[in-house]
Amino acid sequence: MDILRLKALAGAGCFSIALIGAAMHPAHAGGLERGGYDIDLLFDPAPVATEAEATYVMPDRKYKNAKGPGGADISPLGFSTSADGAEPYWVPRIGVKAQIVQGVDCMFDYSQPWGAHTAPGSTWSGAFSNIETDIKSNNYAGTCSYKFGVGKGQLRFIGGVFYQDIGGFKENLISLAGAVGRVDLDASGWGWRAGVAYEIPEIALRASLVYNSQVKLDNISGTLTAPVLPTGSAPIYGSTQYMPDSVELKLQSGIAPGWLAFGSIKWVNWSVLQSVPICIVGTPTAACFTGNDASGSLQATSLDLMYRDGWTVSGGIGHKFNDQWSAAGQLSWDRGTSHGYGSQTDTWTLGGGVAYTPRPNIEVRLAGAIGVLTSGHSGVVNGENGYQAGTDASYDFGNDLITAISGGIKIKF
Repeated sequence: MDILRLKALAGAGCFSIALIGAAMHPAHAGGLERGGYDIDLLFDPAPVATEAEATYVMPDRKYKNAKGPGGADISPLGFSTSADGAEPYWVPRIGVKAQIVQGVDCMFDYSQPWGAHTAPGSTWSGAFSNIETDIKSNNYAGTCSYKFGVGKGQLRFIGGVFYQDIGGFKENLISLAGAVGRVDLDASGWGWRAGVAYEIPEIALRASLVYNSQVKLDNISGTLTAPVLPTGSAPIYGSTQYMPDSVELKLQSGIAPGWLAFGSIKWVNWSVLQSVPICIVGTPTAACFTGNDASGSLQATSLDLMYRDGWTVSGGIGHKFNDQWSAAGQLSWDRGTSHGYGSQTDTWTLGGGVAYTPRPNIEVRLAGAIGVLTSGHSGVVNGENGYQAGTDASYDFGNDLITAISGGIKIKF
């Protein structure tokens, strides 16, 4: 799910500004995406450049007309038919880039690409599906590039690796008497990236195409806590899953003295995440899959996502007023990854920001965004092996507001 970050990159007599977005969950379409992947710092022409930034996102998703398991109206039992469907959150990022030798640059960064936090509570009619879900991630990446002259510009080959750890929990009701079940999970894995870029600094032109691989999570483990278990809790594991791969094309070019146009198209393979089966340790691996009882599945519970692939398209204009001040504006569209289950429908976002450069090696950035989360309905969706997600709750949601603010600083040496 896009959060805004203002980039101001100095060129030879030119400039470039790109107001970048990051899809979020559940406020933006984009699965579990928050900060996503960002390697723009790698293109900074300074021998050494560092940056730190943070974005605060405030989604305002409201659930209404909620019903309980099987579409039952349980409001006469004291359950509300409405709830808040999203929580605000921070997205940090820090990075450092250095020129290793002539033509070779490397960047190391920390980010939180994935995440989700919803806390509608235990008193709404959808509590059998979700009381609170909180997923967090940490990403540690190293990316290098080699550039050389081609024609009027420079061709750059890009490659890198990253390590991710992902963890979180989910709570939901398991009885009308108020019993609560909880799943805590952790996993980690490695990924890689490869790409190519072509730049003509004199006209602030850059075109880049970068692929980020899937991250294989084959060590999903944790604890299931529920009063129906003999000891109250049990160790659990999940079948191998993958965080999605992605492809992003970015374009920018100077269009007039002091003016820049930029845009991007991104595809994220969120359809790799459907329903994650959770099984108690000791359950045969062959029986740990999502399905109904007749399929032979022995899962204890599941984390249902049921995503389709995500697409993000954005474009904007930047302007440099003088050596100290620059500004940019951007319009973004995210295709919702939910298609009948969940609340991640299409999102439109308008963002803008300014960059202040008090000294040639220091840049301070401030940006903001406002957007619309489009309306929809969450109910039953058919999955594989006869499994149906959404049988434990259904609800509607209208057009809601999303806002975000972002600040950052870059220091060059």
